[in-house]
Amino acid sequence: MSSAAPSLDPAAAPRLREDLSLWTNAAIADLIGERAVHALDREQLVPARLAARAAGGDPVALLTRLFALGEVLTVADCARALPSLGVDGAAASGLVATAGASDDDPVRALVDLRPYETETQRWWVASDLGEAVTARRLEGDHVLGVGGASLTLASITMRRPVGRVLDLGTGCGVQALHAATHADTVVATDISERALAFAALNARLNEVAVDLRHGSLLEPVAGEEFHLVVSNPPFVITPPGAPSFEYRDGGLPGDGIVGALVSGVGSVLAPGGVAQMLGNWEIRTDWRERWEEWLAASPVPLDVWVVQRDVLDAAEYAETWLRDAGVVPERGRVEFDAAYEAYLADFDRRGVEGVGFGMVLLRRPVSGGPTLRRLEELEGPVASPLGPTFEAGLAAHDRVSSLSDAQLLDLRLVVAGDVTRETYGRPLLADPEHILIRQGGGFGRAVKADTALAGFVGTCDGELTAGQIAGALAALLDVPADVMIAGLLPALRELIEDGFLI
Repeated sequence: MSSAAPSLDPAAAPRLREDLSLWTNAAIADLIGERAVHALDREQLVPARLAARAAGGDPVALLTRLFALGEVLTVADCARALPSLGVDGAAASGLVATAGASDDDPVRALVDLRPYETETQRWWVASDLGEAVTARRLEGDHVLGVGGASLTLASITMRRPVGRVLDLGTGCGVQALHAATHADTVVATDISERALAFAALNARLNEVAVDLRHGSLLEPVAGEEFHLVVSNPPFVITPPGAPSFEYRDGGLPGDGIVGALVSGVGSVLAPGGVAQMLGNWEIRTDWRERWEEWLAASPVPLDVWVVQRDVLDAAEYAETWLRDAGVVPERGRVEFDAAYEAYLADFDRRGVEGVGFGMVLLRRPVSGGPTLRRLEELEGPVASPLGPTFEAGLAAHDRVSSLSDAQLLDLRLVVAGDVTRETYGRPLLADPEHILIRQGGGFGRAVKADTALAGFVGTCDGELTAGQIAGALAALLDVPADVMIAGLLPALRELIEDGFLI
């Protein structure tokens, strides 16, 4: 059973904030050193514990040992770490538990608490203690901290100023903290009361106003409209008989949670409003078929941009999420095999060959019907943050889709600053066999170009219109001008939408 959820009252929040004011990621890194920092990335705590212990009574060391590394301190050391809040205040808030009041009595953390920082913001985020600290399987109502999925969603979210933001499935509330930096109002929902308690603590600790509501999916906000919806939903596909956790399993069969959001989120989007989320989807033949089903079920026609980043077969998917749950052969072969079989039997019964994972952007058109339907697969490294890439891509799409071919040819274009050209070929050939136009930022796209397209892009310096360049290339390559233009126009639209040409 999990311990009682923490609660930080208004008087305790500023005292805790004062105690944590010097506890930053940079201070922790300076304290424990590079070796220990890299070990923490691998969820190995020993190097950091050794370094923090060596620092003695330094408050940064004590806070790190207590809340980030799960070490037991004495009452005296805890008082040094939290001089303003005090041991009694921390215990009353549900942050620590102590066996007594004497200086040598032990104090242990009941929550994971650590700094979380961006280039412009510094927060502290509390969540439940992780498996690396407890050495136990997670409880069913476990509240996850800032993990890889949280960071990915924060990276892809567009940060333009907006009126109302909905953080659906808020968990510990980290997306709500981000949203508060560029929104007038933030509403955060979750089906887990425990998660909402942590989200409330984190909002109060970081002086952020969030309207927290309990309920499933869109029920708590029915009839309302938002300019931005962000969601890291409990999208993990969990068959009957496999370990289930509130933070990752939505309670609907298969990929039903993602499907319900895709088909329903349009009802709470204001005109021009955008929903950005992560998700899993089942693949039977072509992964796009699943998306066509969901989009067809939406009563509100939506623009859609889905980027599939990874695909796992049924066995790989089962292994990944069993490991995440702490169900591994080393801890119990019988339990592991039973859960593994449950996954495979469920997938095989429903004809699921694999599971896709990726990023989702849905938009309600301001007027008229949707113009964007982009379902693409992109692997490999991407730039961070990706929010500006999505924002620029939407703006470029809107611009290009509003232009006729004649208007497009009247544009004076410039090659983006991160674009390079790569040529490949056998040494004795006069001309390259392959030409790649590669993007350094964003999604790092690469376009295979022929001589005409490479020549077109290489001439875009803002001096000539696209039509003038196409005409010059037609004469140079001895191709009819209308043939050259017809071949270049589709590629030209894509290059502008993808940010190669500005």
